[in-house]
Amino acid sequence: MNILIIEDETRTAKALKAMVEQLGDNLQVTGIVTSVKAAIQWLGSQPAPGLILSDIQLSDGLSFEIFRTAQPPCPVIFCTAYDQYAIQAFEANGIDYLLKPIDEDKLTRGIRKYEQMRKLMGLGAHSTPSGWEVLLQQMLRPAYKSSLLVFKNDKIIPLPTKNITFIHSAGGIVQAYTQRGEAYLIQEVLDELESTLDPYLFFRANRQFMISRAAVVMAEHFFNRRLIVKLNVETPERIVVSKVKAPDLLHWLAT
Repeated sequence: MNILIIEDETRTAKALKAMVEQLGDNLQVTGIVTSVKAAIQWLGSQPAPGLILSDIQLSDGLSFEIFRTAQPPCPVIFCTAYDQYAIQAFEANGIDYLLKPIDEDKLTRGIRKYEQMRKLMGLGAHSTPSGWEVLLQQMLRPAYKSSLLVFKNDKIIPLPTKNITFIHSAGGIVQAYTQRGEAYLIQEVLDELESTLDPYLFFRANRQFMISRAAVVMAEHFFNRRLIVKLNVETPERIVVSKVKAPDLLHWLAT
């Protein structure tokens, strides 16, 4: 089994490599990369590894960008000193989340979990990456909605979420807006929608708005450390983000 290590601390990378190769002759580290850019280049030019061991905070950004850009069809064991990224990790092919310092026992449990998952899925030692794609889709990724049932002129329409720029709630009426400015009624309230839409693609800006990442043009400072979000379409009212949620918005935009 070929393993890629993504780690910008040289000493930690060498220690991980040594521990991996001590766990069995069937485990081989085929690459060590130290940045988001280098990992994307490596995955674009080398055969897909069977498993990735990855730090999260790298010198040029968070490793989640690697898995959104390169989308390697294999699971990831995250090895990090920070515990606040656990949810994002399991949305990025993560099968385990190990906190540093990583010792042999922690790593062994992660590898054994990986092997057990292979057995449960009936994947042999020489399974193709497509087998892992099925596994990751079925077991690891939350089942976020790819479309919403909306209503217009007595018609019930499945509206793909990729076509939604924002969802607005006012006076008990919830509507989804498209890039063309079309508005469709939705029966669910924003609290219900928030748990069913991909949090990487949609952000709950306030009690009135849920916005799509693809529609955001910029955010600008407003009174009392609040932010105003500008979209590439017109909105019924200004989208104001409270000072409490402002850091979450900026983090969302940066990931």
